[in-house]
Amino acid sequence: MLKHCLIVFGVSMIPLIELRGAIPYGVAFGLPLWQTYCIAIVGNMLPVPIIYFFARKVLVWGCDKKYIGKFFTWCLQKGEKGGQKLQQKAGRGLFWALLLFVGIPLPGTGAWTGTLAASILDMGFKKSVLACMGGVLLAGLIMGGLSLLGVGIFTAGA
Repeated sequence: MLKHCLIVFGVSMIPLIELRGAIPYGVAFGLPLWQTYCIAIVGNMLPVPIIYFFARKVLVWGCDKKYIGKFFTWCLQKGEKGGQKLQQKAGRGLFWALLLFVGIPLPGTGAWTGTLAASILDMGFKKSVLACMGGVLLAGLIMGGLSLLGVGIFTAGA
């Protein structure tokens, strides 16, 4: 059981997978949903401060490097363009837009991307963390429900 808990924790910290992969894994391997949910939330939120304070700096640093420069420049430009677009559409509702962006569990959304967008938009740290936390909690609820539904469908068919 400890092994599966550690895997849930580790998977929830991986970019692009995050708790969208961690919660179904935990449920599929018989961990209680509440335990899986809590472990995945902590694991998913752990990198958020690091991403907020350092991701933009790393991208700017890497822009002029030989092998990674084009990719880092592309990431920075894409993030800035997307962030400006989000800010124009959301206006004063940027907090809620970020929360929903993180909370809807689709590929390319999540705490990593949301925090990077918040840092590029120079959104305050506290506001960014609260919006990401709300989004992660929402995504966890959605993935928990979908995971239980999926396990229920497979066990009913057996």
